[in-house]
Amino acid sequence: MFYQTRQRDKTLLPHDPFKAIVAPRPIGWISTRAKDGRVNLAPYSFFNGLCSAPPIVGFSSEGAKDSAAFAAESGEFVANLATLDLAEPMNLTSAPLPRGDNEFLHAGLTMAPSRLVGAPRVAEAHAALECKVTEVVEIKNVKGETLDRYLVLGEVVGVHIDDRFIKDGRFDTAGARPIARCGYQDYAVVEKLFSMVRPGGG
Repeated sequence: MFYQTRQRDKTLLPHDPFKAIVAPRPIGWISTRAKDGRVNLAPYSFFNGLCSAPPIVGFSSEGAKDSAAFAAESGEFVANLATLDLAEPMNLTSAPLPRGDNEFLHAGLTMAPSRLVGAPRVAEAHAALECKVTEVVEIKNVKGETLDRYLVLGEVVGVHIDDRFIKDGRFDTAGARPIARCGYQDYAVVEKLFSMVRPGGG
């Protein structure tokens, strides 16, 4: 099968396969604090690490939602690790609450203070990345038209790790069981890893 994205036969593919193909995607569980003190917490599956030195992460907001707006305003955010044991409260934080309502309270989660940024982190999360915003990119389409889509990039300035998940000097990814988005209403969990050594250069 081949189709041009704007000409998808919705009788054959009633649901867009794009998000299911670009999968699994890590979930950036983004906490922010506006300058007026309002707090927001929301999951973003358009999220990833973009480079390691310095460590940069980014999340993309489809529309100027609170996470993107508060991060741009304050210059800070926290990316909390969404794991299987926190899947239900993570999902609750995606509810369309009125602007400024506290998703931590809605989902029964605990706000913990960060060390280097003003945004709180999820106390129950097994890891969290404190970030300073480096830029906010207004995404454009192939025609050069600016979309109501915003890529927020942040440099990781501080890392919180639950000591239970440090094994032999490494973060125990499989033990923490992070969840990922797989399109539609589907998710995956990392519970098993395998290793491969990269080939040496000639």
